[in-house]
Amino acid sequence: MNRKIIFLVLCLLSGYIAMAQQAEVSPVPQNMQLKSGHLSLGGEVQVLGREEADSHAVAKLDALLPLGDGKNGKVDIYIGERGDKAVRKYAQKIPKEAEGYYLSVDENKIVLAGNDERGTFYAVQTLAQLLDKGVLPFVEITDYPVVRFRGVVEGFYGTPWSHEARMSQLEFYGRHKMNTYIYGPKDDPYHRTPHWREPYPEEEARQIAELARQAKENAVDFVWAIHPGQDIKWNDADRDLLLAKFEKMYRLGVRSFAVFFDDISGEGTNPEKQAALLNYIDERFIQAKGDVTPLIMCPTIYNKAWNGQLPDYLPTLGERLNPSIQIMWTGNSVISDITLEGVEWVNPLIKRKAYIWWNYPVTDYIRDRLLMGRVYGLEKEAGSQISGFTSNPMEHPEASKIAIASIADFAWNPQAFDSEASWKRAVRDVLPGDADALQVFASHNADLGENGHGYRREESVEIQPVAQRYLNACRTAGAGTREDALLLRRAYADMVEAADRLLVNEENPALIRELKPWLLQFRVVGVSGMAAIDLMEAAEKGDALLFEKKYKHLRALQKQRYLINQQYNQNPYHPGAVSASLVMQPLADSLFVLATFRHNQATGDTLPVVLYTSPHKAYSNIPQCANLPVRVKGNRVYLSPVLEVVHWLPEQYLGIALEKNASLGTVAMDFGMPGAEVWLKLEVSADGKDWQPLVLSADGAKGKLKADAAGVTARYVRLTNTGDDNRDVRLKAFSVYLNKQE
Repeated sequence: MNRKIIFLVLCLLSGYIAMAQQAEVSPVPQNMQLKSGHLSLGGEVQVLGREEADSHAVAKLDALLPLGDGKNGKVDIYIGERGDKAVRKYAQKIPKEAEGYYLSVDENKIVLAGNDERGTFYAVQTLAQLLDKGVLPFVEITDYPVVRFRGVVEGFYGTPWSHEARMSQLEFYGRHKMNTYIYGPKDDPYHRTPHWREPYPEEEARQIAELARQAKENAVDFVWAIHPGQDIKWNDADRDLLLAKFEKMYRLGVRSFAVFFDDISGEGTNPEKQAALLNYIDERFIQAKGDVTPLIMCPTIYNKAWNGQLPDYLPTLGERLNPSIQIMWTGNSVISDITLEGVEWVNPLIKRKAYIWWNYPVTDYIRDRLLMGRVYGLEKEAGSQISGFTSNPMEHPEASKIAIASIADFAWNPQAFDSEASWKRAVRDVLPGDADALQVFASHNADLGENGHGYRREESVEIQPVAQRYLNACRTAGAGTREDALLLRRAYADMVEAADRLLVNEENPALIRELKPWLLQFRVVGVSGMAAIDLMEAAEKGDALLFEKKYKHLRALQKQRYLINQQYNQNPYHPGAVSASLVMQPLADSLFVLATFRHNQATGDTLPVVLYTSPHKAYSNIPQCANLPVRVKGNRVYLSPVLEVVHWLPEQYLGIALEKNASLGTVAMDFGMPGAEVWLKLEVSADGKDWQPLVLSADGAKGKLKADAAGVTARYVRLTNTGDDNRDVRLKAFSVYLNKQE
C-alpha cells in the first residue's frame, strides 16, 4: 500500500514538474523564474485591491477565475498598480518601465502588480496563459515591453476589414500585449479623399464608438487616422475642418489620432506646411485635451529609397515638428526588413526614434497570395531604437493573426524573439484543434512571388533540399532516389490531408472562409505532386499505359488550377489564388515537363509539354516598375497596378515586352490624372530598336488613355515621358489587348 501511495505521489509530482517546465508565456517575459510546486485554484479565492486596481484588469481576472468549491482552502490574489494599498509591499519588485508588471505565484497567494494600469492588465493576461485546468506553477515574473507602441495599422488598399473582424482583432491584441490599433483603411472615403472633411454617417459612427470601447476594454489605443493630403488646401478653412473632424471623433470616444500624408502628390507633400498643420493640431487639440495620446504622422517620404526625391523633406520634419509627434517609417524601402542600420540612418534626420510601419504581412500588391510564413528580417538590436512597431496586415484578418502574434512577440522583447518558436505558437493560438494541419499549410504559403518591390520570403523550407536534389537527379541521371521520392510523396500527401481537414474545420469558420480559395489550390498542388512523381517513374520504366493515365490526370489537375483562378478571389488587381509557388508547385510542373519530354523522345509521341504561365515581362527603366509582374486574362496582357505614387522622370519609359511579335488590338492606360497624353509618347517595336509611334488620346476626363493599334504587329509597347518635368502618377492600369487569334 505504501509503495502504491509513493508511486502515485511521484506521478503527481512528475506531472507538476513537467507542467512547470512547459509553462509558456507569449510574448516571452524579460525575467521569468519557474519554481518547483504548484497552486490549485479549486477552492475559495479572495481578490484584494479590486477597488483601486484597473477595472479592465479586474474584469479579465473575474472572467478567468474558476468557481471555487471550498475544498482546497483560501488563495489570496493581490492586484493593483504601483502605490495601491494591496500591492504596496511589492513596490520594489515592480519594474519602472511603462506597462511593466510583477507577477508571483506561491503556495497560497498570487500577486499581480502593475507599474500602471496596463501593466496590471498584462499581468492578468500572463496569468491566463499560465493557468492550466485550474492549476498554476509557482513562478516569479518581472516583465515590461521594450518598444513603447506595439500593434497594427489597418492601412492596406482593397477590401477593409469588417466591423466584426476589427472587434475580434482588438481582443486578440489585448491578449498578445499589443497596445495600438491604427484605423486607416485606404478604401474608407471618410478617412481620406473625397470625404475626410465630412462626419461619418450614423451607422459608421456607431461602429467606431463601439470599436473605441472595445479597444479600451482590451488596453488598446484606438488611433483614428485621417488622410487629407491629396486635396488639402493650406488655409484656415481646411485646418479648422480637420480639427472639427477630430472633435467629432473625440466625442465618439476616440482618444488617439494620426494624420497620414503617404502616397500623395502635389502641394500636399510640402513638409513645411505639413509640420505647421501638425504642430497646430498638437498644441490646440492633442495637448489641450489632456487625455489624448501623442499624435502620429505618416510622412510622404516614408522610406529610405525615396529620400533622393525630396532630400530636404525628412530634415525639415525633424527640425520643425514638435518632439512628441511620432513619425512613421517603413524601412529602407516600401517593403523591407527592419535593420539597425536603417533605423540609425533615419533617426538623426527626424530627430526622434522612428515609429515603424512594417508592410508585412500585407498583400494588397499581391492579392492572389497569402503570407503565412514565419516572421523574420527584424534585427533584434533595432528594437531599442524605435518608438513604435505596427504591422500592416492582409485584408484577411484571421489569417493575419499568425504574423501579428509574432510581431507582438518581437516588439515586446526583441532580444528573446525566436522566430520559429513564435510562429508555431501563433499557429496553435489561431487554430488549436487542427494546428498541425494549419502548420503544413502555412509552411507552403509564405513567399510573395515576383513583385514590383522585389521582396521575397522563404517557403517549404524543410522539403526544399530534397526537392532540389530529386529534380537534379531526374535531370542528370534519369531518376531520383527512392528515398527522396518517398519523402516527397509524403510531403505532397501531407498537403492533401491538411487541405481536406482544414476545408471542413468548424473551430474557426472565419479563418476557413478566408483560406478556402488557397486551400482548394493547395490540395490540387498536393495531388499534382504525387501524380508528377508517378509520371516521372512511368517514363523511366517505359510504362506507356501508366504514363498515359498519369499524364491525363495531370492535365486535368492543371485545368482545375485554372478554373480555381477564374472562379475564386476575383479582385480587379490580382485575381485568383496561388499556393505553394516557390518549391512544391514548380517541382510538380518541372517533373511533368521533363517526364513528358522524355516520353515523347522515347516513343515518338507529340504530347504537349508547355505549361500555362505568363511569358511576358515588364519593360521599363523606372525603378519602381522594372520588376512588375505581367498578367494575362483572355486576350488582355497587363501590368500589375502600383499602389504608391510612381515618380516618372523625363525620358523614362514604361511598357510591356511580349513573348514574341503579336498582332495588337488596343492599348489602354489609366494614370489617374488628366492631360497625360500631352507629355507621353506611345511607341511599338518588333525588335526593341526601331520604334513606330501610335496616336494616344484621352478616353474620358478621368485620366484614362487609349490607342488603336489595329493592324500593327509588335513585341514591345512603351510609353515615354517626353516632357521636361518629373511626373508623379498612379499606375492604375496598363493593358495591351491582343487580337484574339494570338
